[in-house]
Amino acid sequence: MDILLGRVAFWTMLIGMVAGTSCSVVGCYLVLRRMSLLGDAISHAVLPGIAIGVLMSGQIGGIPSIIGALVFGLLTTLLIEVLHGQGRLTEDSSIGVVFSSLFSIGVIIITREARHKHIDTDCILYGLIEAAPLDLVTIVGFEIPRVMLTLVPVMLVILSLVFCFWKEFKIASFDPVLATAMGISATLVHYLLMSMVAAVTVSSFEAVGSILVIAMLIVPAATAHLLTDRLISMMLVAVAVSWISSVLGYWIAAYVNTSVAGMIAVIAGGQFLLAVLFSPKYGLVSRAFRNGALAVRIMSEDILARLYRLEEKGDSLASSSASHSGAGVVLRWWSDFLLRRQGLVSTEPTGKLSLTESGRHRARELVRAHRLWESYLGENFNLAPDHLHDAAERMEHFIGPKLQERITEELRERDSDPHGRPIPPQ
Repeated sequence: MDILLGRVAFWTMLIGMVAGTSCSVVGCYLVLRRMSLLGDAISHAVLPGIAIGVLMSGQIGGIPSIIGALVFGLLTTLLIEVLHGQGRLTEDSSIGVVFSSLFSIGVIIITREARHKHIDTDCILYGLIEAAPLDLVTIVGFEIPRVMLTLVPVMLVILSLVFCFWKEFKIASFDPVLATAMGISATLVHYLLMSMVAAVTVSSFEAVGSILVIAMLIVPAATAHLLTDRLISMMLVAVAVSWISSVLGYWIAAYVNTSVAGMIAVIAGGQFLLAVLFSPKYGLVSRAFRNGALAVRIMSEDILARLYRLEEKGDSLASSSASHSGAGVVLRWWSDFLLRRQGLVSTEPTGKLSLTESGRHRARELVRAHRLWESYLGENFNLAPDHLHDAAERMEHFIGPKLQERITEELRERDSDPHGRPIPPQ
């Protein structure tokens, strides 16, 4: 029994990984072309073709089902374009009308004929991946799940097409106009991609069902899109996400005794949520940390620059300021703490801040950048002197030494800003 369960577990996870590989690779192009909703439409609208194929062959993954799905996949794309171009409907409205209508026709065919034939409508609509390893065929002396006879060839065809037409798919995905100018038929690439969507959809139906196939088609690709900006890396990450979803989805579903296909989709959604929150470049939490770090840096540099200016006047600055309230108080306190820890400022016995030697050097650079930018704006733009300070106060945090040198050359070694204040030397 343990051997049987181990074999079922192995094949179930492998089926999910193979189906996920095909769906993820194709899904990357759908996400990049902003056609996720069209992919959803095709994955549902091909149901009539699959239903007709099932009635003809008696099985979901047979050649008639694949041909029927391809026909209805291309028909879906054509109908959407006709309604959008000739029917004065928006693209999303056209997609909604076509896929809901065709999907409903497929459901009617399946449920009507299921009374007379041994067809499990739940398997077609919801998928039963955990039962797929029980339907075995013998190939070269080895018993493998019958569904692999469809999944593996489709995966190999998809990977071969992507490899052979990598340049065409890539250019047409990012810039269809450029593709057309280079002699690449963007329309042909579009219909080829839609055929690939239909093929992976019908090959995955028996494993995950028509409703959940969209999760495997879009979610791993969307997750990868948040984690990388290169197409090849995006595909690899998307495939990895689908594999993790298949493995974890099976074991968690087995532990809680629920639908394996549904749990695979849930795990994929969980990974997408983690990417939304913690993606290094686009994650909400990561972005909040970067913005917070930038706010602290700007506040710290403002303190240094203000101390330098007050030193020029022979004054000093208290460690706290009544001008800040709420979050500004916390930001100011944390900035003061970091400046002390970095040794840029010190606290006098009176409780006021003063610049250290290293802090004075850094503050001089900031004030120099500020006054150089004021001088540059004053010479090159027709701005009143009282309009220069605010712009320079924002830019001083982003003007590095090289840009300062270029501005200095253009100002012909000018030694004072438009307000008559001296520009600190380097």
